[in-house]
Amino acid sequence: MTVPPVELDDLADPAAGFPQATREQWRALAAGVLRRSGWDGSPDAVEDALATTTYDDVSVAPLYDAADLPRAPRVVRGPGPWDVRQRHADPDPAATREAIHADLENGVTSLWLDLNVIDPAALRAVLDGVLLDLAPVVLDAGPRTAEAAEAFLRLVDGVPLPGGNLGADPIGLAARTGAGVDTGAAAELARRCAADHPGLRAITVDALPYHDAGGADAEELGCSIATGVAYLRALTGAGLTAEQAFGQLEFRYAATADQFLTIAKLRAARRMWARVAEVAGGPGDQLQHAVTSSAMMTVRDPWVNMLRTTLACFAAGVGGADAVTVQPFDACLGLPDAFARRIARNTQSLLVEEANVARVADPAGGSWYVERLTDDLAARAWEWFQEIERIGGMAAALDRLVPERLAATRARRADNLAHRRDPVTGVSEFPDLKERPVSRRPGPGLAVASGEGLPVMRYAEEFESLRDLADAQPSRPTVFLATIGPVAAHTARAAFAANLFAAGGVATVAGGPGTDPAAIAAAFRDCGTPVACLCSSDRLYGEHAAAVAAALREAGARRVWLAGKGEYEGVDATLYAGCDALEVLRTTFDDLGVDR
Repeated sequence: MTVPPVELDDLADPAAGFPQATREQWRALAAGVLRRSGWDGSPDAVEDALATTTYDDVSVAPLYDAADLPRAPRVVRGPGPWDVRQRHADPDPAATREAIHADLENGVTSLWLDLNVIDPAALRAVLDGVLLDLAPVVLDAGPRTAEAAEAFLRLVDGVPLPGGNLGADPIGLAARTGAGVDTGAAAELARRCAADHPGLRAITVDALPYHDAGGADAEELGCSIATGVAYLRALTGAGLTAEQAFGQLEFRYAATADQFLTIAKLRAARRMWARVAEVAGGPGDQLQHAVTSSAMMTVRDPWVNMLRTTLACFAAGVGGADAVTVQPFDACLGLPDAFARRIARNTQSLLVEEANVARVADPAGGSWYVERLTDDLAARAWEWFQEIERIGGMAAALDRLVPERLAATRARRADNLAHRRDPVTGVSEFPDLKERPVSRRPGPGLAVASGEGLPVMRYAEEFESLRDLADAQPSRPTVFLATIGPVAAHTARAAFAANLFAAGGVATVAGGPGTDPAAIAAAFRDCGTPVACLCSSDRLYGEHAAAVAAALREAGARRVWLAGKGEYEGVDATLYAGCDALEVLRTTFDDLGVDR
């Protein structure tokens, strides 16, 4: 066989010789697929039909092309490894010191110390042996910030610091606890850092309280920029120059398993802060610390958290974060063990050293989708920031505006979680009733609500509370699955029903194939539960559902569910994709006599 010569131009353009596809052709093909599921719209309406909407009401289209690229300038961090920052919150100074040294010897490049838990007086013992001129330290002390800052400044007196932050954040503290906002002490720390400790920053603009309260990405961004502007006013009012004031701030954001939204959020944050700097006359770069989300973490099947944090870490790196903290997979359970901390730091090492994610500046730049998402998110966040500014700034907005806005988003999120439109793998979807509990030493775990501040939301908690209740019963709550007809007819819906009930810790027992109402009722009596669920095809429901439901009632069924949709005599309610799973489970608990 003779192989024709290959021109270099052909290699440069693999699509050479193929006809150019158009958006109209794609719409026509997509419309054909949608019509098979009953959709009857025109091709022009395909993109709207397939679009999704974020919690910020940003529309995410199914298709993007060059026409979607915004005109806004890109603001990016240069290529290079990000700072691998590990959090420590063990109140035992000796244990914390040992964990710190293990981290620093195995890939961690900076430390984040929770001095709400670790006594600030123990800082010298905790950091004993740490080369503070090489490893930046970030403090997080909440109401003890002044005490912690003094202890740290005494410890590093005369040491040329490579970075770090004293963690002053009076607005973030007010958001978490409901305390009043006093920026005076933070401004004084910033003045001291600017004068005596070049490289050390005084203030953290922590956006995690707004994310942890169930807020959306643009809400988190707008609150952070409003907080940053409030601190700029306080610092320049205390005598710092604009350049010095900008140099005292570090921003902390949540990174989630939604990698594209996380990438867009970090890119949008840089763009927004660059605009603030343009107006205020300061340097436009924003120092970003990304932390894998506490809200997305689960107690049940915690091993899945490794996957969530890997996605979040990748997104943070691609989005341009300067420092990244991967929370250990067992962080919900108490104090992480050495294995969990090792996996957390190695997740970052793998992405930096093996996957080479950090070798490219803004790898998502130029993507039609990411650029459009970044622009839309920044626009929404800027509107929210301006709304906060109009009522007097972030401190004033914490009284009512911010809590009310976040409450509305939290309610929408909770509704989607309950209906499993936002699935939580291993909890609301694909739960394992046979999983072995994972235990850890008691400790502070993740973010918790404090005082009169913003509430703290964890997406899995409602389902996990039902799992806990089911596990606490003398015998596991059980529902009988009345599987009507042959295996092929009922398997899909029986699996769906079993998965839904298991999300609340409820086991299921299938009656086996068959259509005889008496035989199904006999199997139900043998199961010893007062709740049953019919599982079969729509055709067989039409032929047998009413008779089987009547037989189950006669056999003592207190409630009869049906997996699917439609109304059938004797059936109380239905289970289907998108139903309120939490309500189904709570009703089932009541029917089973489980005291909630």
